[in-house]
Amino acid sequence: MRALVWFRRDLRVDDNAALASAAEFATDGIVAVYFVTPQQWIEHDEAPCKIKFWLDHLESLSAKLAELNIPLLIEQCDSFLDVPKRILKLAQNHDCSDLFFNHEYEANEQQRDQHVIDQFELNDLNTHCFHDRVVVPPETIKTKEGKFYSVFTPYRKVWDRVAEEYLKTYPRPKQQKPLDIKPGDIPDKVKGFDLEECRSDLWPAGEDEAQARLEKFKSRIGGYNDYRDIPSLNGTSLLSPYLAVGAISIRQCLNAAIELNEGRIAGAEGPTTWISELTWRDFYVQVMVACPRVSKHQPFKLKTNQLQWRNDPQEFQAWCDGQTGYPIVDAGMRQLNRTGWMHNRLRMVTAMFLTKNLLIDWRMGEKYFMQKLIDGDLASNNGGWQWSASTGTDAVPYFRIFNPFSQSKRFDPEGDFIRKMCPELKKVPKKSLHDVKKMASCRPEFAPDYPEYIVDYSHGRERALQAFKALK
Repeated sequence: MRALVWFRRDLRVDDNAALASAAEFATDGIVAVYFVTPQQWIEHDEAPCKIKFWLDHLESLSAKLAELNIPLLIEQCDSFLDVPKRILKLAQNHDCSDLFFNHEYEANEQQRDQHVIDQFELNDLNTHCFHDRVVVPPETIKTKEGKFYSVFTPYRKVWDRVAEEYLKTYPRPKQQKPLDIKPGDIPDKVKGFDLEECRSDLWPAGEDEAQARLEKFKSRIGGYNDYRDIPSLNGTSLLSPYLAVGAISIRQCLNAAIELNEGRIAGAEGPTTWISELTWRDFYVQVMVACPRVSKHQPFKLKTNQLQWRNDPQEFQAWCDGQTGYPIVDAGMRQLNRTGWMHNRLRMVTAMFLTKNLLIDWRMGEKYFMQKLIDGDLASNNGGWQWSASTGTDAVPYFRIFNPFSQSKRFDPEGDFIRKMCPELKKVPKKSLHDVKKMASCRPEFAPDYPEYIVDYSHGRERALQAFKALK
């Protein structure tokens, strides 16, 4: 019996449910395949840096699979619509009786996968699908009424109890029977994406790199709760791009944290806080599965569809470019534009500034982030944006609006991060960086090239409050 393994966002050989299960099943070798779908990626607003990251990981994955005598084939087709017939033909051409793959949870991906399953069943071939991108499968945790949780804290309490049932990791497959099948060539260009400017040095590819980062983070996880919100420090795991591409499993991360927590999910402050961040990933996936409209440009709170968002292309572009006149906001946006990644605290600050201070539709910001982020993930990105915009599940109350100056004073008190990203502010006194009036008065002398405020903070805040109150 020969198996076909379909790789998607699970580009690793260690702790891969589908690959490990295929290895247990196969007696006549394994064939692997990955589909390059440029048009679909464009429609999903995938970032060029993320596409480059995927391709780099495919190079690494192909080499690791070759060591196991598993050829990785690369198939190219424009969209998901072409995949079912192509993968069926591939299975038939290579005498594969069974297809193994890991679940994807977005609406388009679920529809594609169901069509694949239908095609295989019609042709008397078998499919095997596994939950691998989450710890707890999305439909496992429900309220007493049988509904999904729309608030994180009660979800987390149940998750803490049941997660231990899903901690098992899967072994790396043994060498398989050699096959006379040549691995596919990994493309260095993808139609519709400019990959030449993407920096591979910031995010080296491969699961070995992901594991090395996890080991480094383990040595400093004790201070995670204290340092995770400070963008000038190396206080986070920097694993989000690797989790998004599947170069490391969420189970491996959770097990590492539990090990440092003396075998417990709840314990020491640092590991427990990081486990909570991992839980948010599961939470947003279960929201997306239970409420598919959130992956279709719709708010979780339907009444917020009536919000009167402003359409101001110039202000939106200033936000995109990091030219709002608000230092911490501009620093965050410039970090995103330069590196393809943004510190999580700044994702909240910049998102709330766009949706509350500028009252510009959260969907515009969500799309821009996806088009720039190397770790762009629909569930987490959408969940974060709807939280900031007060349109989503477990969202921040509409009247709680971050003050950019209070945020920078608290999380970048010396201005180190701001000055790194906005060098035109290097001469601005520290206290002025965190004070709306002092910043305005000292700008002509110390930062003549830095833009004026594009919106008065108090005016923007009041405008947002009135817009939300009008919904009642």
